[in-house]
Amino acid sequence: MMPVSALAQNDSLPQYTTRIRPVMQLAEAEVTAMMALYLAHYAGSSPEIFRTDLGEKDEVLLLSFAGELVGFTTLKVYDAVWRGRNIRVLYSGDTVVARAHWGQQALAFAWIGHIGEIRWQAPETPLYWFLLVKGHRTFKYLSVFANDFFPHWQVPQPELQALARQLAAARYGSCFDTVRGIVHFPVSQGHLRAELAEATPEELNKPAVRFFFERNPGFRHGDELVCLCEVEVGNMKPLAARIFRRALTGDEHAR
Repeated sequence: MMPVSALAQNDSLPQYTTRIRPVMQLAEAEVTAMMALYLAHYAGSSPEIFRTDLGEKDEVLLLSFAGELVGFTTLKVYDAVWRGRNIRVLYSGDTVVARAHWGQQALAFAWIGHIGEIRWQAPETPLYWFLLVKGHRTFKYLSVFANDFFPHWQVPQPELQALARQLAAARYGSCFDTVRGIVHFPVSQGHLRAELAEATPEELNKPAVRFFFERNPGFRHGDELVCLCEVEVGNMKPLAARIFRRALTGDEHAR
């Protein structure tokens, strides 16, 4: 999902602005700018693939710097049933941030706040974040955001694994490899350009990064790792939990 290195400890970011927009209300100029940004960072895609994927989402979170679009992430919320219980699924779609802005945290903070609002809409119904991961930076974000998630390099998560398999099989059918936990398309639907896909020596010292490369060696050609975690304040790292509570309660001073 989000190509950010970590959640910073200071959420005062006056240079950046974020906006949530329903996909159906996007102006053509906004779609064109998003598409140009995406295609500059991802190979194996096309304007047609991008527009089709965007049309299947509900909302987009736009990130701007000095009035220029520098990032976005798309999402869809839908209902499902898991072992006889109703759940909600927050499905992440395309995400990209211009390389010059990888250090910012505005997009991550705004996203966490928005999922707090989504959680508030149905507080009695469990909410799960479901995403296909195309690169190691996004996978590393899971360990910054959540305590428990699937897949994890140290802690087995059989319940999350079973639910992830159900959701992936329902959405991707025969393209989902249940053994490897990978979605493999006959033709790539988008993968990071070569100059952006590899990890630095420093990044390779991180267990999450090494695990991603081991678990999804075909990511360079479009294979995507199925990931899942529960969106619940008790499952969040402290800073994420604070931002989430703020949106969940409407209290700007929530801790």
